[in-house]
Amino acid sequence: MRAGTLTLVFGLLWLTAFSPLHCEPKGPLPEEKLLVLTVATKETDGFKRFMRSAQHFNYTVKVLGRGEKWNGGDYMTAPGGGQKVRLLKSALADIKEKDKIILFIDSYDVVFSSGPKELLKKFQQAKHKVVFSAETLIWPDRHLEDKHPHVREGKRFLGAGGFIGYVPNLKEMVSDWSGEDDDSDQLFYTKVYINPAKRKSINITLDSKCRLFQNLHGALDEVVLKFEDGRVRARNVLYDTLPVIVHGNGPTKLQINYLGNYIPNVWTFETGCTVCSEDLRSFSTLKESEFPVVVIGIFIQQPTPFVSAFFERLVNLKYPKNRLNLFIYNQEPHHDKHIRSFLESHEADYKVVKLIGPDEGVDVITSRNIGFDMCRDDIDCEYFFSVDVEVVLKNEDTLKILIELNKPFVAPMMTKPGRLWTNFWGALSADGYYARSEDYVDIVQARRVGIWNVPYVSQVYLLRADVLRSELKDSDLFNSATLDPDMAFCSRVRDQGVFMFVTNMHSFGRVLNTENYQTNHLHNDLWQIFENPVDWEERYIHENYSQILNGNIVENPCPDVYWFPIFTERTCTHLVEEMEHFGQWSGGGNTDTRIQGGYENVPTIDIHMNQVNFEKEWQKFLLDYIAPVTEKMFPGYFTRCISYLNFVVRYKPDEQPLLTPHHDASTFTINIALNSKDIDYQGGGCRFLRYNCSIRAPRKGWALMHPGRLTHYHEGLPTTSGTRYIAVSFVDP
Repeated sequence: MRAGTLTLVFGLLWLTAFSPLHCEPKGPLPEEKLLVLTVATKETDGFKRFMRSAQHFNYTVKVLGRGEKWNGGDYMTAPGGGQKVRLLKSALADIKEKDKIILFIDSYDVVFSSGPKELLKKFQQAKHKVVFSAETLIWPDRHLEDKHPHVREGKRFLGAGGFIGYVPNLKEMVSDWSGEDDDSDQLFYTKVYINPAKRKSINITLDSKCRLFQNLHGALDEVVLKFEDGRVRARNVLYDTLPVIVHGNGPTKLQINYLGNYIPNVWTFETGCTVCSEDLRSFSTLKESEFPVVVIGIFIQQPTPFVSAFFERLVNLKYPKNRLNLFIYNQEPHHDKHIRSFLESHEADYKVVKLIGPDEGVDVITSRNIGFDMCRDDIDCEYFFSVDVEVVLKNEDTLKILIELNKPFVAPMMTKPGRLWTNFWGALSADGYYARSEDYVDIVQARRVGIWNVPYVSQVYLLRADVLRSELKDSDLFNSATLDPDMAFCSRVRDQGVFMFVTNMHSFGRVLNTENYQTNHLHNDLWQIFENPVDWEERYIHENYSQILNGNIVENPCPDVYWFPIFTERTCTHLVEEMEHFGQWSGGGNTDTRIQGGYENVPTIDIHMNQVNFEKEWQKFLLDYIAPVTEKMFPGYFTRCISYLNFVVRYKPDEQPLLTPHHDASTFTINIALNSKDIDYQGGGCRFLRYNCSIRAPRKGWALMHPGRLTHYHEGLPTTSGTRYIAVSFVDP
């Protein structure tokens, strides 16, 4: 062979060995050689999460198609994505560096869990020039299954949502693309891969063990979260790998939202998930006249307890009322009086008030849409705050806190006391209904604290007005042939790429139980001690009750007679009004006053609790609130507070002004003053004859507790004017 020929042969071998198509650089790949390309025609919440993730790990990202109309089809119903191939082909044509490495990745449903150094190291270890993500399931053409190369271990099918490779190899791969924007990118790349000649020429392989890419479709059972060293990683337990990129492809987009709560956020079990790095909105520099205008939508769809308390809390929200517009929808005539009372006192305080009552024939779904329109149509409206009337907003800063989080859609976490129930779902089942997420209990019990992307919220949430005017501009967001209105609404929000967040970073309040609420009494909330005990206590038990058990508030005016606050003034007023509303006052000795085969020793003008169907509620009150005091005041005595005589007695000068000396048929007796001396009546009181000791100035809402038989022979002192009311229980007869 001639020397010139040898020179040419060795030259060709050198070019072949060290050209970018075939060479294997020595040492780590330089991070500056990596460029991330992605397609995003709209800046959705998913895209913003992707970019935060990329910035967190210092990736260089170039976004293709920004501002273009998306013509690439709908991945959930048919193949598509060809627009991405077109945009990639165009972008590659402008890149002249042959040693440039391109990571082409989806963005709306992707997060990074590690940085470029690890990505490039794993790419280099793959020993191929193009590496695609791998799938367990084949899509979109199952007939091509047999044409896929078999792999020794791992996933066999190509996933088009993510791949990495050198520019020359990628150019060769997309050089034959001439399809339409709505053709399938997945099918195009699959046909390249299953063509043996092209696969070899371009030097393509799959990331079969998910070392670089983790596609979640068909693989949810393989992926767990690994908390370690202040970081969170997604781990594939099937292959024991830590993927660098996690992709919620296909129907697993909700799962990537769940994982996105943690990845790439720094996590500690002491402080919880960090707030995203977006700037929070602040009120600290704003004058009240500069506060955002908010439409508060209040929805009353069924009879609900404590509606008056709801409006009291609304008034107490720490937000300037002249920056609030109210939309009130009421479907229940029973609550007209509560709304009327609120408006009579406070309507003038608000900027605008719109009321739709039960007589206007507006259904629930239409009312929600009208409320949204009230905000959409007001150029000054920046937020819509939707609150169902069963929501108990205890935190007066709730509205400001939610606005400061600067999210398009955010809800305060609400619970039902004593139940593992919240106003959000951590996950959805395959048919779109409730499923418990892995971290649900930890979030509910505040072992993990943060702002959480969730698939469903209800009853209270804050929506930005610009989202209502754009992504959620549909005039009928709540209607569905198969789903409840709130589920239909959340489904449409998800479909539009709007993230729903819930925060448990503060304590906000709770949600009432409404299932067994009856409206056949004058003051129906009195009957809520079983269904809503926390709210019942707040409304009806004296604010100083806890000091009875933990402090020195109990007075001892006579031997073994204890005097302590038990009821609020409201409780007393409601009990009196309830009895007068019932109106069937009677003397003792009838069947209603019967006790263990005998009768009350001294007849009174009274109405018994069982006559107004309040007996079991009163027994619950005695057991929960009187029994602990009894056992503290009389050490060694244990009581279940059995009482057959529980009644409200009425004293009037011209009816029954007093009680003659007597023993009560009880082990101990409770007498609770229900109105005020010198305001409602004159005279009255109680005298214990054995000790010649009298209590002549009963206090409204305070209870006298004293032994019954044997020692505390007593009389009721004359009421000289007005009307005096006392609630009485003969306990443990």
